[in-house]
Amino acid sequence: MMTCRLCGSGDLTGVVDLGATPPCERILTAGQLDEPEVTYPLHLRVCTSCWLAQIPPLITPEETFTDYAYFSSYSASWVEHARAFVAELDLRPGSFVVEVASNDGYLLRHVVERGVRCLGIEPSVNVGQAARERGVPTVTAFLTPQSAQAVVAEHGKADYVVANNVYAHIPDVIGFTQGLRTLVADHGRVSIEVQHLLTLMQLNQYDTIYHEHFQYYTVASAQRALASGGLTLVDVELLTTHGGSIRLWAAPSGVPSQRVSDVLAMEKAAGLHELSGYIDFTERVAKVRRDLLSFLVNAVEEGSTVVGYGAPGKGNTLLNHCGVRPDLLPYTVDRNPYKHGKFTPGARIPIFAPERIAADKPDYVLVLPWNLRDELIDQLSYIRDWGGRLVFPIPALEVV
Repeated sequence: MMTCRLCGSGDLTGVVDLGATPPCERILTAGQLDEPEVTYPLHLRVCTSCWLAQIPPLITPEETFTDYAYFSSYSASWVEHARAFVAELDLRPGSFVVEVASNDGYLLRHVVERGVRCLGIEPSVNVGQAARERGVPTVTAFLTPQSAQAVVAEHGKADYVVANNVYAHIPDVIGFTQGLRTLVADHGRVSIEVQHLLTLMQLNQYDTIYHEHFQYYTVASAQRALASGGLTLVDVELLTTHGGSIRLWAAPSGVPSQRVSDVLAMEKAAGLHELSGYIDFTERVAKVRRDLLSFLVNAVEEGSTVVGYGAPGKGNTLLNHCGVRPDLLPYTVDRNPYKHGKFTPGARIPIFAPERIAADKPDYVLVLPWNLRDELIDQLSYIRDWGGRLVFPIPALEVV
């Protein structure tokens, strides 16, 4: 029986069942196409005791992040988001900044440019090496209370601890939060960015449900998770990144701001602190699936060509849940050279370099990383030269 990983309750209710899919980051080489793929159930449930939405921990972080296919710096808008964040920090010559899950140094490189001491903690060997090549000090480790103690013993406590897009990726919520508390000085602050369950539900962003995302937070559940490790939620910001995120500001002690109360009230009004906010999500997900399949089938029957842009984790959830295969989407492209010449998990759709689009001049380009909408509308503006159009599948099918 599955129990809540935060409060231990057995009172979990299904929100949406997406069937069984392979882990979204396990892209395939040509040599693996004749080999079997392991699939795992993808069933989101919510705990009716603490309201943490979660999936079972069927894969381990070590399986996903030891050698990782995602490099943050390939998104220009995300690098700019990180630069703006660092610019707002009260950094002084003696400050020390630690980022957990620091990826390829996309954020800490801006701290380095300001001449401030910093350290990245990144479990993936390949992307951590990319950070070091950029001049960002980086250790290869998963954050645990023990690894945090080792960092503090060598480098001291941090004035700022940053954890962007990782708080959903760890099955041991309590241990990870204890690690954050160990890293931060008593006077310091912890900044966590994570997708907001409120926008996931309201905007049908079900493709962000995948196996490396173990839990999905409201401010209410995040507040409880932080408290479990000795941190107090003192402020929250609503962000547009990743389709709608929250920036949680936590500290060893303090009083929640009015903004915390305001967002909690928004969540309550949406029914996310009770079951009423979850009951119709399955049908809304089914409509997204039907609409996308109808579009792709009609395009093929009309003789139009449709290709994909991007090979993100969310795209793999969408493609596999909808049953899209190369007969409907012959290929997708991605800016990350690591993925070129490989195939998406499950759907086994080929991944090429972005230049393939200009060479083939398709009628439609299905945008899988829809959260980068503005950036990609600009990047792909050249498809207008031959009358090409962009297709966004989430929150509802839209042809631009």
